[in-house]
Amino acid sequence: MTGTAVLYGHPGTRSPLVNWAAEEVGFPLTMAADLQQNPHPFGQLPCLMVKMEDGEEDVVVFESGAILQYIHSMTNADQSPAQRAAISSWITWANASLDPICFLETPDGKVYDTGLKRPQKRMDQLEAILSKSKYLTSDKEFTVADVAVASYLLYVIQFFPDTVSYMSGKWPKIKQYMKDGAARPAYGAAFGKRVQDFLIAQLSADEDPSSKKKIFGMF
Repeated sequence: MTGTAVLYGHPGTRSPLVNWAAEEVGFPLTMAADLQQNPHPFGQLPCLMVKMEDGEEDVVVFESGAILQYIHSMTNADQSPAQRAAISSWITWANASLDPICFLETPDGKVYDTGLKRPQKRMDQLEAILSKSKYLTSDKEFTVADVAVASYLLYVIQFFPDTVSYMSGKWPKIKQYMKDGAARPAYGAAFGKRVQDFLIAQLSADEDPSSKKKIFGMF
């Protein structure tokens, strides 16, 4: 990449998941100093601008899933077509199918609960997949696909920590997958040690009801 990647983001949005992906794959990011210059057509966060050199047109990518796709495409040229397609599919699934399960919204778009405290066929299937493989596209390699999926799951615990108790009995492999993701150094670098420690504690000691405290308010 012959340019400088600038991320317009804020810890209170979903932009840290972009930082997580960038940390995992070594994609250099600079955080924007002035959010008023955000090029997102609707003014939302996150948004990535790659300021190109040699007179090339700057690249603007908005929506977290699209940004993950871009980072993946720019950093994994040696992957097989099958692996690249699998990662792309999981990123899309996280945004299109997992997000509505994780966050139940009112008609005006306000999150009021999570669907991870009740039976979910898609989560049953994800549990089966993770029963056979440590990660989504490989038993050995953590990829941007895992960033996409694990980040949504971990966001749920930040807002609805009591979800862990249900998941422990229903989807233990998913719970372990989430704990492994939260423990990664790149996750801590992106989300901060406070968030990382909170999540690891919740996913390690879910039998203690007194530990069920929200780290954030509702988004």
